[in-house]
Amino acid sequence: MLSAPLAAPRSTAITAVFIACASLLLSGCASTYYAAAEKLGYAKRDILVSRVEDARDAQTEAKEQFQDALTQFLALTQVAPGEIKTVYDKLNSELKDCESRAAEVRSRIEGVESVSAALFREWAGEAASINDPADRRESERLLRETRSRADGLVRTMHTAADRMDPILVKFRDKVLLLKANLNAQAVAGLSGTARSLEADVSRLVADMEKAIREAETFLAGMRS
Repeated sequence: MLSAPLAAPRSTAITAVFIACASLLLSGCASTYYAAAEKLGYAKRDILVSRVEDARDAQTEAKEQFQDALTQFLALTQVAPGEIKTVYDKLNSELKDCESRAAEVRSRIEGVESVSAALFREWAGEAASINDPADRRESERLLRETRSRADGLVRTMHTAADRMDPILVKFRDKVLLLKANLNAQAVAGLSGTARSLEADVSRLVADMEKAIREAETFLAGMRS
């Protein structure tokens, strides 16, 4: 497997690969995309590292967005009657931002899973073709260890991502209620949900921070 040219910064170089292969990605032909990337000097290993970085960053941004949404939710539970429409507009905007971040996290995790599967299939084939028994066993050992770390990372990321769904459901329900009932009673009803959301977001943040730490550990192992 080829490695990336040392002269090009990783982020710039990987971005160039994505642009060059955009049409292949849109067609859904992953194997053709990876083949084209390798012709440009980027192995699946390089793409995996880049996608784990993207997934880590997406989780970081989602964590911050959900925290910000909670802050706005808590701040808007006590407002004057004339400000109720403003409350709805702000909460609806926060909801849309949270939904966008959640979708981005899911997409990034899928990207990690896709390239991981391709990388490990290729690695297993290469390991099986090694003639020297000792070298073959060593390659197979490294494959098992790397696959185990990658699988663990993806599981942790999914666990954190799954925390987003019930929060979005609660948030969406209240926003829709406000839309249908722009009155003081509807705003007052936000208080109980706010307390529940506070606990949910706290657990989400803890899970996402764990996923981010595991991503950093995985990346350090891949770079060493």
